[in-house]
Amino acid sequence: MAAKRIAAFGEVMMRLQTPGYELLAQAGSLAYSFSGTGVNVMSALSRFGHPASLVTRLPDNPLGDAAMANLRKLGVATDLLQRGGRYIGMYFLENGFGSRASRVTYTNRQESSFNTAPAEAYNYEELAKAIDVLHLCGIALAMNDGVRLHMRKLAEAVKQHGGLIVFDCNYRPALWGEGGYSAAKPHYERMLQLADTVMMNERDAVHILGMSTSAAVRGEQLKELIPAVASQYGITVIAGTHRTVNADHTHSLRGFLYKEQKFSFSPERTFRVYDRIGAGDAYTSGIIHGELQGFAPEQTVGFAAAAAVLAHTTAGDTPMSSERDISRAMEDDAADIER
Repeated sequence: MAAKRIAAFGEVMMRLQTPGYELLAQAGSLAYSFSGTGVNVMSALSRFGHPASLVTRLPDNPLGDAAMANLRKLGVATDLLQRGGRYIGMYFLENGFGSRASRVTYTNRQESSFNTAPAEAYNYEELAKAIDVLHLCGIALAMNDGVRLHMRKLAEAVKQHGGLIVFDCNYRPALWGEGGYSAAKPHYERMLQLADTVMMNERDAVHILGMSTSAAVRGEQLKELIPAVASQYGITVIAGTHRTVNADHTHSLRGFLYKEQKFSFSPERTFRVYDRIGAGDAYTSGIIHGELQGFAPEQTVGFAAAAAVLAHTTAGDTPMSSERDISRAMEDDAADIER
């Protein structure tokens, strides 16, 4: 059977990072790279051996050329993307240290080529013929009505051609603004109605969907609300994580997967964080990979959680671990020099 072709619809972002733990007010230089949720998930899946593409729009200038070169370097096919517009979305990253959290500052995002794509930018029917699995993200959903329309029409076309939809809730309060949960709810509900696999947890159900629970503990809330979401919207798989930031600044993470009316959980892992951004995308890629490979749910969620933990240990947004790296991490709690 031919490998399923996976594509993500999403924006390519330019990341500008201060050296070490310096603040923007201190730094005299910035290092740049290209990322984005779709970029990160597709790059990881390409490393796992899946044909992975990005549906997006890049400026037809040297910045767009550099972004395309980076996508190819990451193993992401560029034949489905469009060129046009003038700008690429950018964000500045200041790495946190100790009690100071990392900080992301966006600039000119609404003017980017992706966010200003006109109605005729994408041929949904032709794209749908080339896509077996489509990944969509709540970050793109937060951009504007034009992007939301592209998302919905592409998802509907892929579904009509028998494809699968993966939707990552990825709610960002700063992008939705004041009253964001109420504004976001109808758009999220449309995506959930189209989705086969969803990345979310019980807090998304409470805050975005407005669901209520009498349970006081997160674990019990999860077990009450996630099955209700799956039933209400006809979702096959729901997966996500619970994270704890510990007093010694280590993090603990446990993944869950709900499928066929049953929960599966990964072991809880505690680890130090080198670069947190993109770890959720690594988890998503692990869930998608496990589902496409036909792993048992326990293996899928364990693989995804190990992928997320490893993503915290490498610089940059984009997950860089191979399937072998992740399988090894599932077995080993600590690592010495690999010889």
